[in-house]
Amino acid sequence: MPKKEIVRVEKMAATNPNLSLATRFGNLVFVAGQTGRHPVTGELGKDIREQTCNVLERIKVILAAAGTSLDNVLTVTTHLTKREDLAPYNEEYGRYFPASKPARTTVEVMLNSPDLLVEITVTACIPDRDGEAPACAPNRRRVA
Repeated sequence: MPKKEIVRVEKMAATNPNLSLATRFGNLVFVAGQTGRHPVTGELGKDIREQTCNVLERIKVILAAAGTSLDNVLTVTTHLTKREDLAPYNEEYGRYFPASKPARTTVEVMLNSPDLLVEITVTACIPDRDGEAPACAPNRRRVA
């Protein structure tokens, strides 16, 4: 049976010491909510577009450390602080997920700081060496 593993990332700026950036269980990676700080400098993006890019770049780095990529993201949960930021957020998001879009939920919230405009959480899989996600265990019934 798989065990929970902490995904360690070298040199990620502005991390919260109270949480893991991501955990892995079997072939699944659960990335904690990331906000709009640049992954290297820790500088907060000036607007929703820059913060969205920073968040998704942070997530790319975390997923790479876990052995996967944005191509294998299954679900995305987005927290926006302003409804009017949805259109520019969607434009930036679409650049990172141009084709095989993950399932997504987007909600309007109040984040911990008024300067934070977006927080994103993702779940991804780690494909087998041939690029396919592992099949269900043989003793489990598949849903038709």
